[in-house]
Amino acid sequence: MPDLPFGMTWQRLIKKTLEPYAISHAQFVIMAILLWLEGHAYDTSQILIVNWSKLDKMTVSKSLKKLVAQGLVHRVEHATDMRAKSVSLTDQGKALVCQLVPIIEQVDAEFFGEISKPDHQSLIQILRNLTAEPND
Repeated sequence: MPDLPFGMTWQRLIKKTLEPYAISHAQFVIMAILLWLEGHAYDTSQILIVNWSKLDKMTVSKSLKKLVAQGLVHRVEHATDMRAKSVSLTDQGKALVCQLVPIIEQVDAEFFGEISKPDHQSLIQILRNLTAEPND
């Protein structure tokens, strides 16, 4: 593997892994979040996806449009909030994300598996700090 910055290497591995399935990393993240939220009976809106994923609104909106066009996601007017969109996976979307989750987990395990236990805990804490909301 070329000597790339740590984050770029992982991102490129994820991108390469997802390419045959014609979805981006952001789209995968959105689908995985939808799967989890639906499994826990959340009323899933576009803004909830933004908040959970930490992706910007435009990325989520563009990703959802592509996922809808591919038949992987439904996006409809919210039942009670006229400003919101309800989002859910189609059966095809559920099948794809269920297929991809273990594949991406394997990529993560292989990539991050070389990290020692103490370094692993430090990395988790650093990532939590980086993704924490201000004033958390």
